[in-house]
Amino acid sequence: MKNKESMVGILGGLGPDATNQLCAEITALTPASKDQDHLRVITFSNPKIPDRTEFILRKGKSPVSEMRKTARTLENAGADFIIIPCNTAHYFVNDVQKSVNIPILNMIEETAKYISKNYPAIKTVGLLSTTGTINTKIYDGALKKYGIKVLKPSKKDQKTFVMEAIYGEKGIKAGYREYPDLLLKHAANNLLERGAKLVIAGCTEIGLVFKKTDFLVINPSNVIARVAVNRAKSIRTREDLLYEVIVDPYYFVKRKAVEPFHYIRDKTKELLEEE
Repeated sequence: MKNKESMVGILGGLGPDATNQLCAEITALTPASKDQDHLRVITFSNPKIPDRTEFILRKGKSPVSEMRKTARTLENAGADFIIIPCNTAHYFVNDVQKSVNIPILNMIEETAKYISKNYPAIKTVGLLSTTGTINTKIYDGALKKYGIKVLKPSKKDQKTFVMEAIYGEKGIKAGYREYPDLLLKHAANNLLERGAKLVIAGCTEIGLVFKKTDFLVINPSNVIARVAVNRAKSIRTREDLLYEVIVDPYYFVKRKAVEPFHYIRDKTKELLEEE
């Protein structure tokens, strides 16, 4: 197989710590024995993008314009594709995709695919995320395709434990870690008691504190980091290719024809071509 290395673009700043964590995950997941083996990564950490949840809850400005500017900057700088270390921001991905001619990889879709592929017996998961992500139901739609049910915190738990852990005075966005960890584990345990078999850390800030747990946690940031490394290194297995072309034939078309069907044809030839 050919191995043409791509440049990763990170549309970051939502928030800055989560962006830094994604960069660290990409570095850790890249097979390398020296500096030159690592990937070229362009990171635009733009914390001036309006809060996504506030807009969804009709309390703030739309983040789309600033996200589009950030995406275009990454494209102009030479990025071959874009990843976004923010779950809630994926509600706006289709609008942002229209502004660039390089693909934006969807962390929500990749997480759903990852769970289905690696934990096929699990059909009920718990979701810890911002209220914005919950209200948009982006995880519901992605996981429903695989027959997976999503459990969410009660309204009380969502406000008292999850949102307080993320946005509170002693929350993750304010730089705290231990107190948010306690709040989030309490909310997670309530989901597990209701039947969840694993918990999705559906806010990239949550992944910053969920380091040691006695239950299974899926961190979408880590999932998309792995996808980005494989794509940049052109490490695409035949299994992945068959999924994209056969199981989900509109995989590329969903990106607004940025990578239309002729791309699938050419990519298939490239991936299956013997050296």
